[in-house]
Amino acid sequence: MIQESITQEIIQRFENLDLNNIDHLLALYDAQAFFKDPFNEVTGKAAIQRIFTHMFDQVDQPKFIVTKHIATDNQICLTWEFCFNFKNSSEDQQVIKGCTWLTLSRELLITEHRDYWDPAEELYEKIPLLGGFMRFLKKRLRA
Repeated sequence: MIQESITQEIIQRFENLDLNNIDHLLALYDAQAFFKDPFNEVTGKAAIQRIFTHMFDQVDQPKFIVTKHIATDNQICLTWEFCFNFKNSSEDQQVIKGCTWLTLSRELLITEHRDYWDPAEELYEKIPLLGGFMRFLKKRLRA
């Protein structure tokens, strides 16, 4: 069973992530860690660092809030809310809800990081023009 202390450390580093402490989070990753989300699939800490850095380039005030967690033998599941503002936008803060599944090595380093969230519902529907079209499609396809 994974110790609660490592789970809390991972949660704390995600919730306090900013552009100046990405390395602090990456210290928890194996050198050849695998990362996958709806837009990226990469291997290695340098590639994962580019993803987190890119996030700060794309949105203002990004913040993860972990809402629940479950830990087993070498797996951690985090449900979260990702809060942010679109760059150069006066719109209200946006929230994406998702889940991260982490696999840890015997050394308690993250070897696999998979993010699960629905970009259509959580992102595309919030973009002007595209959002209206996505909501139309969703309504038409609903049973």
